[in-house]
Amino acid sequence: MKLKILMVEDDQSVAEMMEMFFEKEGWTTEIATDGEQAVKMFAKNPDQYDLITLDLNLPKKDGIEVAKEVCAISPTIPIIMLTARSSEEEQIQGFNAGADDYVSKPFSPLALIARIKALQRRIRIDDKQEQTKSAENTEKFDVETDHIKISKSRREVLYDGQYVENITPKEFDLLYTMAQKPKQVFSREQLLESVWGYDYYGEDRTVDAHIKKLRQKLEKVGANVIQTVWGVGYKFDDS
Repeated sequence: MKLKILMVEDDQSVAEMMEMFFEKEGWTTEIATDGEQAVKMFAKNPDQYDLITLDLNLPKKDGIEVAKEVCAISPTIPIIMLTARSSEEEQIQGFNAGADDYVSKPFSPLALIARIKALQRRIRIDDKQEQTKSAENTEKFDVETDHIKISKSRREVLYDGQYVENITPKEFDLLYTMAQKPKQVFSREQLLESVWGYDYYGEDRTVDAHIKKLRQKLEKVGANVIQTVWGVGYKFDDS
Protein backbone atom coordinates (compact mmCIF):
# COMPACT_ATOMS: atom_id res chain seq x y z
CA MET A 1 0.00 0.00 0.00
CA LYS A 2 1.81 3.11 -1.24
CA LEU A 3 0.57 6.39 0.17
CA LYS A 4 1.34 10.05 -0.32
CA ILE A 5 0.81 11.88 2.95
CA LEU A 6 0.51 15.60 3.57
CA MET A 7 1.98 16.10 7.04
CA VAL A 8 0.99 19.40 8.63
CA GLU A 9 3.35 19.85 11.57
CA ASP A 10 5.27 22.88 12.85
CA ASP A 11 7.55 20.87 15.15
CA GLN A 12 10.54 20.00 12.97
CA SER A 13 11.72 17.12 15.16
CA VAL A 14 8.29 15.44 15.08
CA ALA A 15 8.01 15.95 11.30
CA GLU A 16 11.46 14.49 10.65
CA MET A 17 10.82 11.52 12.92
CA MET A 18 7.49 10.67 11.27
CA GLU A 19 8.90 11.17 7.78
CA MET A 20 11.57 8.59 8.60
CA PHE A 21 8.97 6.07 9.82
CA PHE A 22 6.74 6.72 6.80
CA GLU A 23 9.66 6.17 4.41
CA LYS A 24 10.23 2.73 5.98
CA GLU A 25 6.64 1.91 4.97
CA GLY A 26 7.34 3.04 1.41
CA TRP A 27 5.18 6.14 1.84
CA THR A 28 6.10 9.58 0.49
CA THR A 29 5.59 12.71 2.54
CA GLU A 30 5.19 16.41 1.90
CA ILE A 31 5.44 18.69 4.92
CA ALA A 32 3.61 21.96 5.63
CA THR A 33 4.79 23.91 8.67
CA ASP A 34 1.79 26.22 9.08
CA GLY A 35 -1.92 26.21 8.35
CA GLU A 36 -1.91 28.61 5.42
CA GLN A 37 0.83 26.66 3.65
CA ALA A 38 -1.08 23.41 4.20
CA VAL A 39 -4.26 24.70 2.56
CA LYS A 40 -2.32 26.14 -0.40
CA MET A 41 -0.42 22.88 -0.94
CA PHE A 42 -3.59 20.81 -0.80
CA ALA A 43 -5.64 23.15 -2.99
CA LYS A 44 -2.96 23.12 -5.69
CA ASN A 45 -3.44 19.38 -6.36
CA PRO A 46 -5.79 17.63 -3.89
CA ASP A 47 -5.93 14.37 -5.83
CA GLN A 48 -2.25 13.66 -5.24
CA TYR A 49 -2.71 13.10 -1.49
CA ASP A 50 -4.06 9.91 0.07
CA LEU A 51 -4.18 11.14 3.66
CA ILE A 52 -3.42 14.14 5.89
CA THR A 53 -1.87 14.10 9.35
CA LEU A 54 -2.81 17.42 10.91
CA ASP A 55 -1.45 19.08 14.03
CA LEU A 56 -4.13 21.08 15.84
CA ASN A 57 -1.87 23.87 17.13
CA LEU A 58 -0.40 25.59 14.08
CA PRO A 59 0.91 29.06 13.18
CA LYS A 60 -1.19 31.37 10.95
CA LYS A 61 -4.21 29.04 10.80
CA ASP A 62 -5.13 26.35 13.35
CA GLY A 63 -5.88 22.72 12.56
CA ILE A 64 -9.67 23.09 12.90
CA GLU A 65 -9.77 25.78 10.23
CA VAL A 66 -7.37 23.84 8.01
CA ALA A 67 -9.58 20.74 8.25
CA LYS A 68 -12.69 22.73 7.32
CA GLU A 69 -11.04 24.31 4.28
CA VAL A 70 -9.46 21.06 3.14
CA CYS A 71 -12.77 19.19 3.43
CA ALA A 72 -14.51 21.95 1.48
CA ILE A 73 -12.09 21.16 -1.35
CA SER A 74 -12.23 17.36 -0.98
CA PRO A 75 -14.83 16.00 1.48
CA THR A 76 -13.46 12.45 1.26
CA ILE A 77 -9.80 13.11 2.15
CA PRO A 78 -8.91 11.11 5.30
CA ILE A 79 -7.58 13.28 8.13
CA ILE A 80 -5.86 12.18 11.33
CA MET A 81 -5.45 14.97 13.87
CA LEU A 82 -2.38 15.03 16.12
CA THR A 83 -2.65 17.18 19.20
CA ALA A 84 -1.68 17.65 22.82
CA ARG A 85 -5.26 18.66 23.57
CA SER A 86 -7.41 15.93 25.02
CA SER A 87 -10.79 17.36 26.08
CA GLU A 88 -13.95 15.85 24.66
CA GLU A 89 -15.13 19.24 23.40
CA GLU A 90 -11.93 19.78 21.41
CA GLN A 91 -12.14 16.29 19.96
CA ILE A 92 -15.72 16.93 18.87
CA GLN A 93 -14.60 20.16 17.17
CA GLY A 94 -12.00 18.18 15.26
CA PHE A 95 -14.47 15.49 14.18
CA ASN A 96 -17.02 18.11 13.14
CA ALA A 97 -14.36 19.83 11.05
CA GLY A 98 -13.78 16.61 9.12
CA ALA A 99 -11.23 14.56 11.05
CA ASP A 100 -11.52 10.77 10.83
CA ASP A 101 -9.31 10.03 13.80
CA TYR A 102 -7.68 11.80 16.72
CA VAL A 103 -4.27 10.95 18.20
CA SER A 104 -3.06 12.58 21.41
CA LYS A 105 0.55 13.66 21.83
CA PRO A 106 2.90 12.20 22.82
CA PHE A 107 2.14 9.23 20.57
CA SER A 108 3.87 6.10 19.36
CA PRO A 109 4.91 6.33 15.67
CA LEU A 110 4.07 2.65 15.25
CA ALA A 111 0.61 3.18 16.72
CA LEU A 112 0.01 6.09 14.31
CA ILE A 113 1.12 3.93 11.38
CA ALA A 114 -1.27 1.19 12.53
CA ARG A 115 -4.13 3.68 12.56
CA ILE A 116 -3.24 4.98 9.10
CA LYS A 117 -3.23 1.43 7.73
CA ALA A 118 -6.53 0.64 9.46
CA LEU A 119 -8.15 3.79 8.07
CA GLN A 120 -6.99 2.99 4.54
CA ARG A 121 -8.16 -0.61 4.92
CA ARG A 122 -11.59 0.59 6.05
CA ILE A 123 -11.82 2.96 3.07
CA ARG A 124 -10.99 0.16 0.62
CA ILE A 125 -13.57 -2.16 2.20
CA ASP A 126 -16.26 0.54 2.10
CA ASP A 127 -15.46 1.37 -1.54
CA LYS A 128 -15.70 -2.29 -2.50
CA GLN A 129 -18.99 -2.75 -0.66
CA GLU A 130 -20.47 0.38 -2.21
CA GLN A 131 -19.50 -0.79 -5.70
CA THR A 132 -21.21 -4.12 -5.01
CA LYS A 133 -24.31 -2.49 -3.54
CA SER A 134 -24.66 -0.07 -6.43
CA ALA A 135 -25.46 -2.97 -8.72
CA GLU A 136 -28.33 -4.03 -6.45
CA ASN A 137 -31.80 -2.62 -5.98
CA THR A 138 -31.39 0.98 -4.87
CA GLU A 139 -34.48 0.76 -2.66
CA LYS A 140 -33.02 -2.03 -0.55
CA PHE A 141 -32.08 -1.28 3.06
CA ASP A 142 -29.35 -3.23 4.81
CA VAL A 143 -30.85 -2.78 8.28
CA GLU A 144 -34.57 -2.43 9.10
CA THR A 145 -35.75 -2.29 12.71
CA ASP A 146 -39.02 -1.10 14.27
CA HIS A 147 -38.26 2.53 13.42
CA ILE A 148 -34.86 2.72 11.71
CA LYS A 149 -33.90 1.94 8.11
CA ILE A 150 -30.25 2.07 7.03
CA SER A 151 -28.77 1.82 3.54
CA LYS A 152 -25.01 1.36 3.59
CA SER A 153 -24.54 1.86 -0.15
CA ARG A 154 -26.40 5.20 -0.05
CA ARG A 155 -25.19 6.08 3.47
CA GLU A 156 -28.78 6.91 4.39
CA VAL A 157 -30.54 6.66 7.75
CA LEU A 158 -34.31 7.04 8.09
CA TYR A 159 -36.28 7.21 11.35
CA ASP A 160 -39.99 6.59 10.81
CA GLY A 161 -39.50 7.66 7.19
CA GLN A 162 -37.61 10.88 8.05
CA TYR A 163 -34.00 11.29 6.94
CA VAL A 164 -31.35 11.83 9.59
CA GLU A 165 -29.20 14.63 8.21
CA ASN A 166 -25.45 15.34 8.26
CA ILE A 167 -24.23 12.04 9.68
CA THR A 168 -20.46 11.76 9.24
CA PRO A 169 -18.87 8.53 7.95
CA LYS A 170 -17.72 7.40 11.40
CA GLU A 171 -21.09 8.25 13.00
CA PHE A 172 -22.82 6.25 10.28
CA ASP A 173 -20.51 3.26 10.81
CA LEU A 174 -21.11 3.34 14.58
CA LEU A 175 -24.89 3.35 14.11
CA TYR A 176 -24.75 0.68 11.41
CA THR A 177 -22.56 -1.59 13.56
CA MET A 178 -24.86 -1.40 16.58
CA ALA A 179 -28.15 -1.46 14.64
CA GLN A 180 -27.21 -4.77 13.03
CA LYS A 181 -27.43 -6.34 16.50
CA PRO A 182 -30.18 -4.54 18.44
CA LYS A 183 -29.89 -4.64 22.24
CA GLN A 184 -26.40 -6.17 22.11
CA VAL A 185 -24.01 -4.20 24.30
CA PHE A 186 -20.81 -3.07 22.57
CA SER A 187 -17.78 -2.03 24.58
CA ARG A 188 -15.75 0.96 23.45
CA GLU A 189 -12.92 -1.42 22.56
CA GLN A 190 -15.25 -3.43 20.29
CA LEU A 191 -16.51 -0.30 18.57
CA LEU A 192 -12.99 1.01 18.03
CA GLU A 193 -11.94 -2.24 16.41
CA SER A 194 -15.14 -2.62 14.34
CA VAL A 195 -15.43 0.97 13.12
CA TRP A 196 -11.87 2.28 13.13
CA GLY A 197 -10.32 -1.09 12.39
CA TYR A 198 -7.52 -1.14 14.95
CA ASP A 199 -6.96 -2.60 18.39
CA TYR A 200 -7.78 -0.55 21.45
CA TYR A 201 -5.07 1.94 22.45
CA GLY A 202 -6.89 3.68 25.27
CA GLU A 203 -8.61 6.37 23.19
CA ASP A 204 -12.09 5.56 24.47
CA ARG A 205 -12.99 9.25 24.26
CA THR A 206 -12.87 8.91 20.49
CA VAL A 207 -15.95 6.67 20.67
CA ASP A 208 -17.67 8.83 23.31
CA ALA A 209 -17.22 12.00 21.24
CA HIS A 210 -18.71 10.39 18.11
CA ILE A 211 -21.61 8.86 20.06
CA LYS A 212 -22.44 12.26 21.57
CA LYS A 213 -22.68 13.95 18.17
CA LEU A 214 -24.55 11.01 16.64
CA ARG A 215 -27.15 11.18 19.41
CA GLN A 216 -27.68 14.88 18.81
CA LYS A 217 -28.39 14.29 15.13
CA LEU A 218 -30.70 11.34 15.79
CA GLU A 219 -32.63 13.23 18.46
CA LYS A 220 -33.45 15.99 15.96
CA VAL A 221 -35.90 13.52 14.38
CA GLY A 222 -36.95 12.05 17.73
CA ALA A 223 -34.74 8.97 17.60
CA ASN A 224 -33.44 8.18 21.10
CA VAL A 225 -32.06 4.80 20.07
CA ILE A 226 -28.52 4.66 21.47
CA GLN A 227 -28.45 3.71 25.14
CA THR A 228 -25.50 3.93 27.53
CA VAL A 229 -24.80 0.81 29.55
CA TRP A 230 -22.82 2.25 32.44
CA GLY A 231 -19.45 0.67 33.00
CA VAL A 232 -19.70 -1.36 29.79
CA GLY A 233 -20.46 0.64 26.64
CA TYR A 234 -23.40 1.30 24.32
CA LYS A 235 -26.30 -0.51 22.66
CA PHE A 236 -28.90 0.18 19.97
CA ASP A 237 -32.53 -0.21 21.06
CA ASP A 238 -35.54 1.32 19.29
CA SER A 239 -38.16 -1.03 20.69
